[in-house]
Amino acid sequence: MSEVHSFAPGRVELLGNHTDYNAGVVLSAAIQMGIRATGKKRDDSRIVLTSEGIDGTATADLSKGLQRRGSWDDYPLGVVEMLRQAGANVGGFEAHFVADLPLGAGLSSSAALEVATAVLVTRLFPFSVSPLDLAKICRRAENEFVGVSCGLLDQVSSIFGRRDHVVFLDCRAESVEPIPFPPGFGLLIVHSGVKHALTGGEYNERRDQCFEAAKRMGVPALRDVTTAQLEAAELPDLVKRRARHITGENERVFSALAALRAGDGDQFGKLMTASHRSSMENFANSTPELDALVEIAIRQDGCHGARLTGGGFGGAIVALTEIEKTDAVAKAVTAQYLEKTGNRATAYPCVAGPGALETQQ
Repeated sequence: MSEVHSFAPGRVELLGNHTDYNAGVVLSAAIQMGIRATGKKRDDSRIVLTSEGIDGTATADLSKGLQRRGSWDDYPLGVVEMLRQAGANVGGFEAHFVADLPLGAGLSSSAALEVATAVLVTRLFPFSVSPLDLAKICRRAENEFVGVSCGLLDQVSSIFGRRDHVVFLDCRAESVEPIPFPPGFGLLIVHSGVKHALTGGEYNERRDQCFEAAKRMGVPALRDVTTAQLEAAELPDLVKRRARHITGENERVFSALAALRAGDGDQFGKLMTASHRSSMENFANSTPELDALVEIAIRQDGCHGARLTGGGFGGAIVALTEIEKTDAVAKAVTAQYLEKTGNRATAYPCVAGPGALETQQ
């Protein structure tokens, strides 16, 4: 069989920080950067994975079972295992991955790797599965094989992205809707130079605190609580602050939907900045470097809002910029950030791009 190809974009979370596992709502966008995969079948049961821009070579043997190893290949191997559990007849294959997505930037390189693998494998070994179910298979790989308790946002964004649109995900309804991006605006992602990492347990700790808040409020999830109801409740201060971030984020997403449908980029940007302040004050998932980047960005002419993107705890911010001023904002932010912190930031002007199933590279 000849080679097959796939491409899965990274994603930038625009609003709805940590709402996905709280049955909430999120706005994100696929970006033009991601992970490409090229593969072909083998005549045996071996899987051979090679990469550029990720980390090294890995092999596995389906006849001996697939096991977690604690390295990058857990993501593609986990996808293979979950596809097999879903009924796909996957045999041996070779796959080569090339990434132009900055790793550790909070742009969901892990989900891009999962989705690129899933699309590649289902093209090598045809398997009928809906796009949403494919996203769920990738999430299962990360949850059950890799051992990270992520929600569905990253995989959905990578699969359902559409050019010049944001992706609106209702995590409870598991519904996806494309919303037009405001005309005249673009996105600027700025990597802080501090690697994004959720391995220290902070992510799971925040999940547990959110679940505790919902339990104390007597609801299935924080999606069922308004900020006003939360403020009237008696909860431990720390738990209430964590929950305040989630209820506020859900409300900001619904406000942003109205702004986007009206083409009001300025209001959308203000909601992004408010989201970052909540990350600082309530959820404590920002860092001094991310705070500095946001503070610098929102002072620039042509920047209408900025916030951390992704899980937080390092990584990158995303700013909403007027398209013709994006390059000037990028230059000013990186220069002033270096002067203030001594860290070198990297700026990536981005567009809302197509998802994995819209591309046939």
